[in-house]
Amino acid sequence: MKDIAREAGVSASAVSFALNNRAGVSPGTRARIERVAERLGWRPHSAARALSGESAGVLGMVLARPAGSLGVESFFLQLMSGIQRALAPRDHALLFQMVDDLDSECELYRRWWAEGRVDGVVVVDPRTEDPRPALLASLGLPAVVVGGMETGGQAPPTGPRLSNVWADDTAAMVTIVRHLYGLGHRRVAHIGGIGGFAHTERRIEALRAEAARAELADARSVTTDYTDAQGAEAARGLLAQTTPPTALICDNEVMAVAAVSVAAERGLAVPRDISIVSWEDSVLCRTLHPQLTSLSRDTEEFGRHAAEALLAVLTGGPGRRVTVPLPRLIPRESTAPPPGG
Repeated sequence: MKDIAREAGVSASAVSFALNNRAGVSPGTRARIERVAERLGWRPHSAARALSGESAGVLGMVLARPAGSLGVESFFLQLMSGIQRALAPRDHALLFQMVDDLDSECELYRRWWAEGRVDGVVVVDPRTEDPRPALLASLGLPAVVVGGMETGGQAPPTGPRLSNVWADDTAAMVTIVRHLYGLGHRRVAHIGGIGGFAHTERRIEALRAEAARAELADARSVTTDYTDAQGAEAARGLLAQTTPPTALICDNEVMAVAAVSVAAERGLAVPRDISIVSWEDSVLCRTLHPQLTSLSRDTEEFGRHAAEALLAVLTGGPGRRVTVPLPRLIPRESTAPPPGG
């Protein structure tokens, strides 16, 4: 407020009156003060906390995906549950917001920082070319990134106030492909998530590398927005090919269930005619008939690790990289040898 008063050529009390919408300043002075405040990026809550020395007691999390992409997918609900479980004993809360795109997400970080709304942020869905670590570093806003950030052999971004909690997507894809190869599958397709997401690109790269190593006759990936609609569309396209795949790997359980439905509409039986694997395990995978072979991991624990890594930075600790256990493949009824295998 002193900076605004100096810039506007008025007293600090005049700034307080103007920005708190109180009487005591003329309309012209109020307008001048508001223009200076906007230019300096000042927000009332930010100043109050700066003066009191108090933290916000809140961590932020932004999801830049289409709202419909969440559907019945369990991953983010379990992740947020794990984060909140770690925050509750420390009297911190989680502020969650959905936005349309990455630009909107970055703008929201700027606003949260200017308003002092959050002490730090949980960043999800790392990109192959991700502006967020550099932006958060420039703001001085502590962060933890959930998911591996490196792709194409590039090292992940690092920083004194940036932590990273990740699982090995490459090894997980290798586990799935080797399971299918062992059953006799040589034509494998991957219904992936959003292109440009680091984990999507790593899974695509891992499938290609493992297919080359095992000399698979055909291995391909199709990207989607994680919804059942696009998952079904991708499955239809793949199964309509002249030489369709004998196995599908789906990046979440919603798309895996959609693929089972598409197989049924084409008169194909799972797993007699087509095997299907879900990257995420959930109650859907266990209650569907046939039950879906899935990768299983403790997503709540993943969230707890992320929150604790961020809280450690907030209390003066260094940024660090935390590796969570590799997801475990649970073979169920949806995978079997291919037709004629």
